Amino acid sequence: MTEINDTVDALGLLCPLPVLKARKRLKSLAQGQVLQLLADDPAAVIDVPHFCNESGHSLIGQSEADGHQIYLIRKS
Repeated sequence: MTEINDTVDALGLLCPLPVLKARKRLKSLAQGQVLQLLADDPAAVIDVPHFCNESGHSLIGQSEADGHQIYLIRKS
């Protein structure tokens, strides 16, 4: 099981807010720490992996629960 260091609840927020909130929170984490992002924006399934790819962070998990997505992002 991956240790989660922080969580961003972006439920109800539309693009680009989930990614912007994740980016801001990742800045306060140490390298290697994991951010859990909760989002229900349909565009997040494209935006979050793209953000990780562009910023160099690792998307280490992506799942769905109760009508929303859960992303696990490891800070690079």
